[in-house]
Amino acid sequence: MLQDKWIEFAVELQSLAQAGLAYGKDVYDLERYTRIREIAAEMIACKSDIPLEKVKNLFCNETGYQTPKVDTRAAVFKEGKILLVHEKNGTWSLPGGWCDVNQSVAENTVKETLEEAGLNVKPVRMIAVQDRNKHNDPPYAYGIVKVFILCEVISGAFTENIETTEIRYFGKEEIPENLAGAEAGRPDPPLPGREAELGHGALCSGAAAGSVYSRRSGRLSALFMEVRLCWY
Repeated sequence: MLQDKWIEFAVELQSLAQAGLAYGKDVYDLERYTRIREIAAEMIACKSDIPLEKVKNLFCNETGYQTPKVDTRAAVFKEGKILLVHEKNGTWSLPGGWCDVNQSVAENTVKETLEEAGLNVKPVRMIAVQDRNKHNDPPYAYGIVKVFILCEVISGAFTENIETTEIRYFGKEEIPENLAGAEAGRPDPPLPGREAELGHGALCSGAAAGSVYSRRSGRLSALFMEVRLCWY
């Protein structure tokens, strides 16, 4: 718990410093904001085995007002079963990933599902929005908003690709235990010092009606989805 609070303080300091550097005018204030940002990076480095310069490159690499990243996920059902894709690292996840800057949430969901599952889908409606760090362990050093879109399959067939090895539909009681624990977006790491706990794909977790649980690193992770609208 203390470790998480330490990280939480560092994240907030970095965010405030980043905004100050973006909007501050006074040269002395800018100098102070720069130092605050450095302190935040040093706090992260002290709690991990990652060199300070690497932490700065990952943690202090943006400009302007800091906002959460957006991750989109497709919820595709067939005969009461949900579609999961099998990642190259051996875990299962909902098809999806980081939302590209030139894509809407719906467009990105369609693109990611085609890339990972080989399926052309039609977005039907948004069924859940989630703050990743309020539902998943371990917390990340940046915010992530996860958007889940109910989709219908139009056409297509799976072909093994650089990201996934197979797709499969799972019933409510059939959800595999080796669910991906990290977020979408392959390049970005979790909080320093905890990378080994995670895969690179993402299923969202949290408490919801009909949640399905998997054990990971001695903890329970819930497969969050508004399944009461979709399970039959």
